[in-house]
Amino acid sequence: MTHPPTSRLQWPVIALAVALIGGASFGIGRWTAKPSAPVAAPAKGRPALYWYDPMVPQQHFDKPGKSPFMEMQLVPKYAGEPDAPPGVMIDPAKVQNLGVRYAVAHRGDLGQAVTAAGVIDFNQRDVAVVQARTGGFVQRVYARAPGDVISAGAPLADILAPEWGAAQAEFLAVRRTENAPLIAAARQRLALLGMSASVIAEVERTGRPRLTTTLTTPLGGVIRTLSVRSGMTVAAGQTLAEISGLGVVWLNAAVPEAAAGVLRVGQSARVTLAAFPGQTLSGRVATILPEAQGETRTLQVRIELPNPGGRLACPFGVIQFQC
Repeated sequence: MTHPPTSRLQWPVIALAVALIGGASFGIGRWTAKPSAPVAAPAKGRPALYWYDPMVPQQHFDKPGKSPFMEMQLVPKYAGEPDAPPGVMIDPAKVQNLGVRYAVAHRGDLGQAVTAAGVIDFNQRDVAVVQARTGGFVQRVYARAPGDVISAGAPLADILAPEWGAAQAEFLAVRRTENAPLIAAARQRLALLGMSASVIAEVERTGRPRLTTTLTTPLGGVIRTLSVRSGMTVAAGQTLAEISGLGVVWLNAAVPEAAAGVLRVGQSARVTLAAFPGQTLSGRVATILPEAQGETRTLQVRIELPNPGGRLACPFGVIQFQC
């Protein structure tokens, strides 16, 4: 069987095409598997003066490639461009997307802060006790009750003291003798019987005995206890009321045992109260009680907190100590 002449001439062409395609495929495979390092193109015909690493801009290289410091591509430096600033350069668009903010760094010591919860209590060092200086009867009360906030000098009750009658009558009789030593002795006796200077001065001014005295509060604050009622009999030295001042209050904080070691007496403390959001009060550590709570593993720290106007009525607060 014979083939046409044209069929014999097609074989070399086919073989050559296959060889070319195979060579092209081999070349493409080689290029894809091992890409060459990209070479930075000159900026519009300007030659590069040198290449540098943006992280180490002071080090210059005479050809492109990877940095020996950070394994990143070197950046070309062209004539006329400003010198690269030291440090890290970040694209402004990325700075905006990341929400980067700048701040000035200051040198200083980093203190340890301790945060704890506390309860406001009365200052047990600012307490006044009102007692009856003589035995007698309660003639009048002034509608006071425990928990009332009163000012200094507020009246609590009127006491009728029969024992004062004879002593005051004797004092008035001695005054008529105009004997100075006897008058002074009689006046001293009235003071020892529990009469105040104002009562003695009124007896001298009016020339008549005064058997009723008014009990008043020596300081302003809150009535903690009140045990005087109209018509009752009182004895000399009997406690009738107890007043707690409000000028400075205590804030008892429960500090964890692990954090109590950094606290010292006299340290400052910042206090926030739920009753006054957004406000920060300043106090100081007055006492670290030498007793730990076994159940909670906490120590009681007492903070003295100024209370202008007596407005601190909220019982709970959050304290942060500056250590």
